[in-house]
Amino acid sequence: MERVTISDRAIEVIDELRDRFGELMFHQSGGCCDGSSPMCFEKGDFKVGGGDVWLGQVYGCDFFMSKDQFEYWKHTHLTLDVTEGRGSSFSLEIPMGIRFIIRSRIFTMEEMENLEPVMTGEEYLEEDSTN
Repeated sequence: MERVTISDRAIEVIDELRDRFGELMFHQSGGCCDGSSPMCFEKGDFKVGGGDVWLGQVYGCDFFMSKDQFEYWKHTHLTLDVTEGRGSSFSLEIPMGIRFIIRSRIFTMEEMENLEPVMTGEEYLEEDSTN
């Protein structure tokens, strides 16, 4: 069971951003204000490490979350979506007058038993460097 999925509108935005920037990645810090929104970066522009958790890929983009935020959301299915309105972050979509958001719901018991494993940002970097 995937931890993160994506809306059709978010797919369209990612396609447009990929045309402009190439490979992308997402990070959700759980900070205050816009820091609690998923932020889109060119792959590698946000440095991940032991304080981050890799949740998997969403539409071919690695999706990371801060470890502290993951502790709150580990029982939650996330859907990457888009809403109108300019955010105040460094996320790549901001100049388009939109921003990525997360819609969430609690996993069912059956889904919890079949979740894809996560890894720390350090583990992800080690695995990525061997591939």
